[in-house]
Amino acid sequence: MNIDLSNRVAVVTGGSGELGRVMVRTLAGCGADVVVNYLSSQAKAEAVAEEVRQMGRRALVVKADVTDEAQVLAMRDAVTGAFGDADIIVNNAVIQYPWTTVLEQKLEDFESQFRSCVLHNVLMAKAFVPGMIKKGKGRVIAINTECAMQNVSPQGAYVSGKRGMDGVLRVLAKEIGTHQITVNQVAPGWMISDKYRSGDDPAIEYAKLVPLRHRGEDQDIANAVAFLASDLASFITGCYLPVCGGNVMPAI
Repeated sequence: MNIDLSNRVAVVTGGSGELGRVMVRTLAGCGADVVVNYLSSQAKAEAVAEEVRQMGRRALVVKADVTDEAQVLAMRDAVTGAFGDADIIVNNAVIQYPWTTVLEQKLEDFESQFRSCVLHNVLMAKAFVPGMIKKGKGRVIAINTECAMQNVSPQGAYVSGKRGMDGVLRVLAKEIGTHQITVNQVAPGWMISDKYRSGDDPAIEYAKLVPLRHRGEDQDIANAVAFLASDLASFITGCYLPVCGGNVMPAI
């Protein structure tokens, strides 16, 4: 078996970011044409898009704030104008703030997490799922976090947003399943990405707590995304998949 995404169009939000860039490369490596969404890192977005083209796949770079309805709809129009309806959306972008306790965190930070986690997923669904319904198939993949299960201080704002998106995505999975559209989440742990590959590793103590006794790589997340995007995962929906070496384990 192999993962073949030929003749499919994938949209990756936050596609210029640490995990996003690897997802873009991996989806393209499986044969997909890829739309690289970014908000501020245009140079990185253009660079990874050029990598996609070097693989012989089509790439489109689109700037859009995924918490803004008009900008998400404009991105959809750009995608359909260039490539047609998307087959796969990967909702990866997130806003990160310095974390502090619930009592000390600014209210606007909670609102921002709601927008970047919950509304981001709602807006992407409203924009792109109707096109999938027309095709009678599709993949919605969202990037959650192991933190949503851990509920530790000082992650209150972040966890509130991520747990909110979990709920709305599970409802969405039930609502659009009849159209053969799957809705799944990948939940990374503290992964090794480009910014951790040089210099001191700040997560040595974290790695000691992981059952596999080491941190995962950004590629591990991209591999899970590619699998869920493929026909191999056609009967998997409503899943929250931790990719964290067993650091969290959903229980039945």
